[in-house]
Amino acid sequence: MLNKTSFNSNPIICVVGARPNFMKMAPILRALAQHVPPLPFLLVHTGQHYDRDMSDQLFDDLQLPRPDINLEVGSASHAVQTAEVMRRFEPILDAHQPRCVIVVGDVNSTLACTLVAVKKGIAVAHVEAGLRSNDRAMPEEINRILTDQIADRLYTTERSAEDNLRREGIGLDRLCFVGNVMIDSLLHSRAHARSFMETLRSSGVNHSLFGVGKPYGVVTMHRPSNVDQPETLRGLLETLAEVSKKLPLIFALHPRTRANIDKFELSSLIDSSRMVLLPPQGYLEMLGLLVDASVVLTDSGGLQEETTALGVPCLTLRENTERPITIEQGTNTLVGIDRNAIISGVNEIFLGNGKHGNIPEFWDGNAAKRIVADLAQWMQP
Repeated sequence: MLNKTSFNSNPIICVVGARPNFMKMAPILRALAQHVPPLPFLLVHTGQHYDRDMSDQLFDDLQLPRPDINLEVGSASHAVQTAEVMRRFEPILDAHQPRCVIVVGDVNSTLACTLVAVKKGIAVAHVEAGLRSNDRAMPEEINRILTDQIADRLYTTERSAEDNLRREGIGLDRLCFVGNVMIDSLLHSRAHARSFMETLRSSGVNHSLFGVGKPYGVVTMHRPSNVDQPETLRGLLETLAEVSKKLPLIFALHPRTRANIDKFELSSLIDSSRMVLLPPQGYLEMLGLLVDASVVLTDSGGLQEETTALGVPCLTLRENTERPITIEQGTNTLVGIDRNAIISGVNEIFLGNGKHGNIPEFWDGNAAKRIVADLAQWMQP
């Protein structure tokens, strides 16, 4: 477990709000603590997404310290949630007078905490800046654009992010290309990943279709565009059922997806001996599922990156991605929700023609160290 440095005065406040933020923040906190001299920090969890059992497991898996403060905002509409984070975060800034606020990713908490800090004259560093899907129907896209416009220091994961930011009028003096902190966490944790067979056994799955060396696919879906409309969800589930005839699937069901499958009465479509349904998985369990997978079918941005780092072919169930480097250099292919494209993609991979890809620049496990080194120098008076 990480030994947290003391925060007597003017700490760096590090904000997490949802599960993907934990993976991005963990290596940054380690780098802050290991910096010479150590940089004092305060970890604030807004509670935007919060499941006590899952969060506790994530903290242990990632060797994260427990948050110093949990704002316990909870779920709500985008407007209510953003406003509530702002209302509860402001007193934290007043009480601790931080030197800087670090925000990661693109959730509502990212934008909300940035707005509060900037309006109080407190510097903000945004990690994972400049990623764009060019789809403003995605709430995350709005959060990304606005956060980047007002944050003071922008840390990018890939070169294309610089082009995006320049097109939006942001000066290069605010940017620093550091690489991908998600990959820092992956490389740090890979040796501790739980084997996929152990995960299946602990979930009560004992099936001859799965075993060491046998091909299988991993599925995750959670985006509203895929799971909130009955016809779209039905089409995707029917396609997955067709895929499972060729390749057994392990489907880690997001609560939103599970609820909508029940709501729309679609459970019969995933009632298959060749499709194993699991509840949401811990980080080390999910990493173990990915490592040995033949293909991953997902609408998750993080999994697009992790599969590229692991060299596992990925079929992304979206029409766009804010992570184009996973397509240009990695193992990712956009297939949208088109049945033929999905099945064709799986067939190509099954025949050994899936993308192998390369590891992108600075996806080397040292992104957080580069961030902290730059931040320490940038904060000097």
